[in-house]
Amino acid sequence: MDLQKPGSTQEWLDARKALLLREKALTRERDELSALRREMPLLQVEESYNFQSEEGRQTLRQLFGPHRQLIIYHFMFGADWQEGCPSCSFWADNFDGIDVHLAARDTAFACVSNAPLDKLLAYRKRLGWRFKWVSAKDTDFSANFAVSFHDGDQGRSATGYNYSGTFAADELPGVSVFIREGDTVFHSYSTYSRGLDMLNGAYQFLDLTPLGRQEEDLDWPMAWLKRRDVYV
Repeated sequence: MDLQKPGSTQEWLDARKALLLREKALTRERDELSALRREMPLLQVEESYNFQSEEGRQTLRQLFGPHRQLIIYHFMFGADWQEGCPSCSFWADNFDGIDVHLAARDTAFACVSNAPLDKLLAYRKRLGWRFKWVSAKDTDFSANFAVSFHDGDQGRSATGYNYSGTFAADELPGVSVFIREGDTVFHSYSTYSRGLDMLNGAYQFLDLTPLGRQEEDLDWPMAWLKRRDVYV
């Protein structure tokens, strides 16, 4: 990627002020989108589900703990996989430490995958993470929330992945948000694909730099990516 030619202090300041106007407009639009997201109708979750957790079997309601809201990151780790997805691992490097801040706003956080719990915990230990991670193995949770499309699962989510009607892979990433009234759980929002960009701090920092993400000439955008313990 070629760098921009050097300019004068005044040229830099003029360009920065022009860009600031666009940034402020984007911030206002993002605030408006967040407000619209909060106005989405709620969909009652009829199934209780039954996850494998470090605390034993837990229902979706129990993943809330004492909190009223719950955020789930759908982490790609298939039942027969030996490792978690590298890109989901990249995202998960942003998760440790946020739980206490979310809890202060009455919100719980957990990752959910289809691999058995022992695989999830071993991989979490390998990567040095501490966030809550539960297994949805032998449940319909991942299929019902449109991130798992194994044989026989594709009919469970009428929307397909990212509301597109397509099923590009057996396992795919996403985020789902829930709120409860008493013990009744409601699904408020899910996002997938590029909708997850806002959760990746490394990408947000790279977007501030002259070279950006440096993915334009790669075979696919994240071809450069490795798990954090593989970099040398």
